[in-house]
Amino acid sequence: MSRGEGAALRLEGAGTDLEDIEIQLLLEGIRLCYGYDFREYALSPLRRGVAAAMAREGVQTVSAYQDRVLHDAACMQRFLGTVGVNVTSMFRDPDLLRCVLEDVVPLLRTYPSSRIWVAGCASGEEVYAFAVLLEEAGMLKRTSIYATDLNEDMLAIARLGSYPLEKLRRYEDAYVVSGGQTSLADHYSVAGRTARFNRDLQASITWARHSLVTDGSFNDFHLIVCANVLIYFRASLQERAHRLMYDSLVRGGFLALGKRESLLSCPDRDHYEQVRDGVNLFRKMRW
Repeated sequence: MSRGEGAALRLEGAGTDLEDIEIQLLLEGIRLCYGYDFREYALSPLRRGVAAAMAREGVQTVSAYQDRVLHDAACMQRFLGTVGVNVTSMFRDPDLLRCVLEDVVPLLRTYPSSRIWVAGCASGEEVYAFAVLLEEAGMLKRTSIYATDLNEDMLAIARLGSYPLEKLRRYEDAYVVSGGQTSLADHYSVAGRTARFNRDLQASITWARHSLVTDGSFNDFHLIVCANVLIYFRASLQERAHRLMYDSLVRGGFLALGKRESLLSCPDRDHYEQVRDGVNLFRKMRW
């Protein structure tokens, strides 16, 4: 084990008061230098991310890591790839997707056009899942999907729409449970071991960098999907994100959250009603 890995393991464990101060200084330096604000992220997953980043860079202290991050933009980009919320998959919550198909899509049909925002889209698999189901429902051409993330590297992968073929084949069962009508393979082309989603799907998606921490509302949406992002935020930051999403929803719009998330930190939680028991899909009933 290298000295850098040993220091990272210590940080990932209990840590020390000095290391907590170093982490605060690191996050403040990143905010001032790059504009990314991680100060209200939940400490435990943030500490694990910093530990992993330190081990990869081979540094022994958070202060030494801070020096490298602030003087090397490439190191900062690697930090985003480690600390950002980059976990996603297609059809990971089939009950939620089926609920959207059965309870949201019929209402979207009553609008001449609709807008969906997928916040924290990472490498885009979840976005393509929504696009596939909307296309099968005959709604994709009337729908604009806005997919945002903090990490430009993840967005570059998402824009390309290419994934390992074996990975997509593993989603076939979840696609069916989610309400898929044909075969997931109907929606992508294959070249060797790579599958690329069809252009019709990609044409309806706008990819953009956006931070739930520092950026504001940019449109009015009929459905906002923010799954498994808020669990990485402290309560104060969850409250800010909830306020942003509430203000970005049209009246009667829908908010979809991850299975481990709730409206507990939402200051407007009394203005929502749950669409279906056991599914984290909520409808905005009042301004």
